[in-house]
Amino acid sequence: MDQDNRDDRIPTGQYARLHIKEIPSAVATKLCVFAKTVPIISCGLLQQESKMSVLHFSIKKHDTYDAPIKAKEELVFLIGFRQFVASNSDKHKMERFLHAGRFSMASVYAPICFPPLPLIVLKHGEGGAVPTVAAVGSLRSIDPDRIILKKIILTGYPQRVSKLKASVRYMFHKPEDVRWFKPVEMWTKCGRRGRIKEPVGTNGAMKCVFNGVLQQHDTVCMSLYKRAYAKWPEHRFPIIDA
Repeated sequence: MDQDNRDDRIPTGQYARLHIKEIPSAVATKLCVFAKTVPIISCGLLQQESKMSVLHFSIKKHDTYDAPIKAKEELVFLIGFRQFVASNSDKHKMERFLHAGRFSMASVYAPICFPPLPLIVLKHGEGGAVPTVAAVGSLRSIDPDRIILKKIILTGYPQRVSKLKASVRYMFHKPEDVRWFKPVEMWTKCGRRGRIKEPVGTNGAMKCVFNGVLQQHDTVCMSLYKRAYAKWPEHRFPIIDA
């Protein structure tokens, strides 16, 4: 607007007519119907904004929303003029629910946008009810290499205990699995640390060594992690992690 010698600018307050090519008749009909009730937004996109990537949002559960929000649950994300359906690099642990009172990261496949962009998360109502505001937040980053880890805990129970050694069963069911996970450290609910020494028999039992005397009522645990990915949207366009 400051360059008065340009001929491609439109002065403020004037109407402009847009000619859009190659639009299906069904889409054009819907636009004509929507234009009578709601405003239609026309804008230009930068070079990268038409491509898909992994967007990470910092979101917080809304104070007025009490229902639980699970990971990979279908939600409606409103960012600027865009709206798309989504399923709810440092290493971050995956959360099963969006906890109230604190911020979490929601990772979705979506068109590229530029932070910081405000976000409103809507959840569909039951029986065709009006969607309600479930969470709010903002766009934090665009990073497809961010690693999200899902934690799984395997448990077993001591069968025989002899000082620092114990025979543990019900964690595995094959000797091959015992040998495969032999390098992984084990821990118990009473605070002991240990490792697998060797498999016993053919039913997945194993001999383990701990750093203290194991109690007969204790539970032996093993923490395993795997990488989790955001769900590709079926509508062509979260995972929640801490």
